[in-house]
Amino acid sequence: MIKLEFSKSPDGLIPVIAQDWRTNEVLMLAYMNEAAWQKTLDTGLATYWSRSRQKYWVKGESSGHVQNIKEICVDCDCDTVLLKVEQVGDAACHEGYRSCFYRKVTGDDLEVTGKRLFTPEELYKKK
Repeated sequence: MIKLEFSKSPDGLIPVIAQDWRTNEVLMLAYMNEAAWQKTLDTGLATYWSRSRQKYWVKGESSGHVQNIKEICVDCDCDTVLLKVEQVGDAACHEGYRSCFYRKVTGDDLEVTGKRLFTPEELYKKK
C-alpha cells in the first residue's frame, strides 16, 4: 500500500500537479485527500477535492474533459503528487484554456498567452 503524508497538512490535503503525459505541459494544480487519492487509484481518472465546493470531483465530470491517468509520481516527502495524464477534450482549465497557466506576468499586469478553446458559459450552462 502506498502511504502518502496527508497528515502533514491541517486539512488533510496534498497538492497534485496534472501534466500532459506526451508534451509535459503543466495543465493544472489541484488537491487530494486520502479518499480522492484512493478513487484516483481505483478508477484511473483524476479525482480531486474541491476546496471551494468542499466536495470530490472527477476532472471533466461536467465538461467531459476527463484526465485519464497514464503515470503517477510521488515526491521525496510523499506529500505531493504528479499525475501524468491524457487530457481528453483538449482543455484542462474551467475557463476554457488548455492549461490553467494561460497567463504570464508582464510588469504589473497579467498577459493572456493561451488560446481559449471553449466558452465556459456555454459549456457549463445550467439546465
